[in-house]
Amino acid sequence: MLPLIRPPVGLRAADLSDQAECARIDEFVRVHPAATPFHLTAWQLAVARGCGQRAHCLIAQTAHGVIEGIVPLTEIRSILFGRALVSSGFGVGGGILATTDTAITTLAEGAWALAARRGCPTVELRGGAEPGPGWEAEEGTYLSFVRQLAADDDAELAAIPRKHRAEVRKALAGDLTVDVGRDRKALAAHYAVYAESVRNLGTPVFPARLFCEVMTHFGEEADIHVVRHRGAPVASVLTLYFNRTAYPYWGGGRFAARALRANERMYFAVMSSARARGCTRFDFGRSKLGTGPAAYKHNWGFEAEPLRYFKRLADGHAARDVNPLSPQYQAKIARWKRLPLWIANRAGPLIARGLG
Repeated sequence: MLPLIRPPVGLRAADLSDQAECARIDEFVRVHPAATPFHLTAWQLAVARGCGQRAHCLIAQTAHGVIEGIVPLTEIRSILFGRALVSSGFGVGGGILATTDTAITTLAEGAWALAARRGCPTVELRGGAEPGPGWEAEEGTYLSFVRQLAADDDAELAAIPRKHRAEVRKALAGDLTVDVGRDRKALAAHYAVYAESVRNLGTPVFPARLFCEVMTHFGEEADIHVVRHRGAPVASVLTLYFNRTAYPYWGGGRFAARALRANERMYFAVMSSARARGCTRFDFGRSKLGTGPAAYKHNWGFEAEPLRYFKRLADGHAARDVNPLSPQYQAKIARWKRLPLWIANRAGPLIARGLG
């Protein structure tokens, strides 16, 4: 018997303005076990339109048009942070998604060739398949926190370690209400809280349009939880829902939120909403090793798993440094924390849109 010969795999750029093309890509993404919402064309288009960056998507396919892999890429151009192709831009996941080793190699080399054509000296892949020789792996900086959701609220409370469970109980008994929405009112409340939260941390806020575009492109697969105290919003989070997993992504709280335990109330509400949608997993997102956010997620009963990223640099070029824990940014962060909120909200999006 003659050995089976696999058909060759070709590479092409997707037309993200074609709805049928986007639907085919998303169909491939939704059935891949390693996929994230940051692989969806909805994410690519929302980021491009919300931050004024350019979206690309490379497809590895057979001669018969069968997709064997994709890599979504955001072309980041920033005066402050340089140029790069990032998969996926403004996400914590992405990277090469493929079903064969040949497709992985094809997409990795295709991404590097596209970077050269676009004048980007750096390619950053956030997770995904290992791209092979010439790429540098980074592991140990970022941690992921994911676990199964419990069957109901009582079981969810029982799954939280005892000390933090007491904090959640106090939040549930407190003078707090939770609104869940997708409209302009929800977006406005979320942006007001989130912008103040990141200013207090010393980092620039993303453009308001980014949040609007994400809500528009994800449709019913996204919502906003707003926690209020006596009618005033004190904490808020924008959550994505993908493949039965909830991803609370952009969240924050005002100074009052900590004493009120508003974040405890908020995340417990998101867990309840996720179960009502049929979700079975809760992805608490990415945090840096050794930080307060990482400890906070551990207190909820989430175990950390290291994230593995990859990058490739053109000769003579240094890697972009967009890590807020970098020593070079500490003085700037301290000054940013003292900015009036209206100035931070005016200047922040001009900076943040180039972070990627």
